[in-house]
Amino acid sequence: MRVLVVEDERRIADFIGKGLSEQGYGVDIAYDGDEALHWVDVAAFDVIILDVMLPVRDGLEVCRTLRETGLRTPILMLTARDAVEDRVRGLDSGADDYLVKPFAFAELMARIRALTRREPAATGTVLRVGDLVLDTTTREVSRPGQHIELTTKEYALLEYLMRHPNQVLTRTMIAEHVWNYDFDNATNVIDVHIRNLRRKIDDPLPTKLIHTVRGAGYRISARQMV
Repeated sequence: MRVLVVEDERRIADFIGKGLSEQGYGVDIAYDGDEALHWVDVAAFDVIILDVMLPVRDGLEVCRTLRETGLRTPILMLTARDAVEDRVRGLDSGADDYLVKPFAFAELMARIRALTRREPAATGTVLRVGDLVLDTTTREVSRPGQHIELTTKEYALLEYLMRHPNQVLTRTMIAEHVWNYDFDNATNVIDVHIRNLRRKIDDPLPTKLIHTVRGAGYRISARQMV
């Protein structure tokens, strides 16, 4: 999952970015309103974390501008203001949720999970493809009779696949949602992670879930590919 963090206080931006990266998210950071709009023009994000008090143009204006373009990406607003009227202004500008500084990182993660569950492909906290189960709350992955241990990036890749079952996901799509802007898509890193997932998820069992679509990308599906 790829997140855009828009925060002009670099200490806070670095804190959020580091925490999200450690959880397996692809993270890009913008430090002012115009830079945020530029990022959204050039990349696709699953969630936008948007501070209200920004230089150049504030978060409320950025949020309104994004919604006027038809962007439906969930937006979580951050602010140091806790007044009711401030929260109302933020939500009325198009934000989906509001978090007041200072906040616990665990609460930020919980709100991100709640926002992504609102998307049709991400309904519920438990994702299932065939007999493979991924719990987004506990981050536990299992197939019948076995608990599957994954690295942080393997988990992020599997979650992205499982949020789009039966769909062909290209390497570019995977790179954009699981890694960040600096990722070099010319490397074989994605293929290596797919091989590792297959070894842990598919190799022990007769039913294979992760399929290569030659010349296109990858798909996770309980349907057996011909």
